[in-house]
This record gives sequence, structure tokens and C-alpha cells, in this order.
Amino acid sequence: MSDELSTNKVLGAILGAALLTVGLGVIVPEFFPLEPPKKDGFKVDVPADLLGGTAAPAPADIPPDWGTVLPKADVAAGQAATAICQACHNFSAAGTNMIGPGLYGVVGRKPGSHPGFAYSQGMTEFSQKQPVWDYEHIYEFIKNPGQYIPGTKMTFAGLKDPQARINVIAYLHTLGSNLPVPKPNPAAAATAAKGAPAAPAAGAAPAGAPPATASAPAAKPAS
Repeated sequence: MSDELSTNKVLGAILGAALLTVGLGVIVPEFFPLEPPKKDGFKVDVPADLLGGTAAPAPADIPPDWGTVLPKADVAAGQAATAICQACHNFSAAGTNMIGPGLYGVVGRKPGSHPGFAYSQGMTEFSQKQPVWDYEHIYEFIKNPGQYIPGTKMTFAGLKDPQARINVIAYLHTLGSNLPVPKPNPAAAATAAKGAPAAPAAGAAPAGAPPATASAPAAKPAS
């Protein structure tokens, strides 16, 4: 008798649980209808490489058309950006050497030629290939000195922002430079804006072959 009672209790409990489950499935939606949210939640951007895709390549950092960008550059901003360089370089016409060589007249000057400064072997070798510090080579060098000229004494990390480098070069050009600004080349400027190498502008100084390991970040041009 007790066994039959226990069995009935178990069966009753199972039946009750089933009825409760069915009832909740019918009643709950009446009180809490499922509707899509009126406003999307926060969007989380996940890098494509984490999703197994391929991330979009970064825009190419190439020298601009100097005849177009230099006349419009912010010389004051370029001078301000060189404040950190003054710990190692002198910008006055006196040309005094400090930890680095004096930078007055550096634009258009032969690399590794400032009197009285002991240049690294890397800079000396670079000067044998490149006749002058033109706009393009300064632009690449101050992006990452140690990568552009391995062995250089200039250990500054570099200026990654292309416009900041253009402004610095525009400022340096005001310091006794003998290198003329080339004429604007609209076609080259448009090509450079699309991320392709710009064609040489008319009147631009010829650029010598850069070292084998060229380009990447820096700010204080040393020559």
C-alpha cells in the first residue's frame, strides 16, 4: 500500500511539473510579449583579424608634392614641434654643435658635413650616397631616424604625423636654407593624396638613393 502511494506521489509530481511548464509557456507571453528593441544597443567594433578576416591596410605614408604643401605649411607649428629637439640641437645661425649638430641651414646641406661634429658611421655612409638633405630625405629621416639610417646617433623615436613633419621642414627651410621650393605639381599632388608615389615636381632637387632600410617615426633632423 505504501509503495503504491509513493508511486502515485512521484507520478503526481511529474504531472504537476509538466502542467506548470505548459502553463508558463502560455501565460508568460501574454504578460511579457517579445518585441524587438526600439533602439539598437552599443556597437562594438572588433578588429577584422580577430574574426578571421583581413584588416584594411593603413594608408601609404609617402612624400607629398613639396611645391603644393610647403607654401601652405604651418611654420609656427613646425617651430613649436622642434621645442623637444632643442635639448640636442641648436637652431641659431651660430650653428653651435651640442649633442647633435647645429641645424641652421640644414635643408639643402650635405648630410654629415656640419663642421666640428663627429658623425656616426651610418650617417657618413649615407652622405656618400646622398648629396643634400632635400625635403624627401628629411621627411623620411625624421619619421624614424634609427630605421632610416641604421647606426645614427639620433635616438629620438620620430614624428609619425606626416603634417607635423611637413611643418617642421617648412620651419627648417626658413633657417638659412639654400634649397628652392619646387613649383606645384597638381598631378603629383593628386597622385600622392591617393597613396601612390608622387612624380617629381618641376625644379625639385634630385633625390639620391636612400639607404636600403628606409622609412618609419622621429622629429629632430640631424645632419
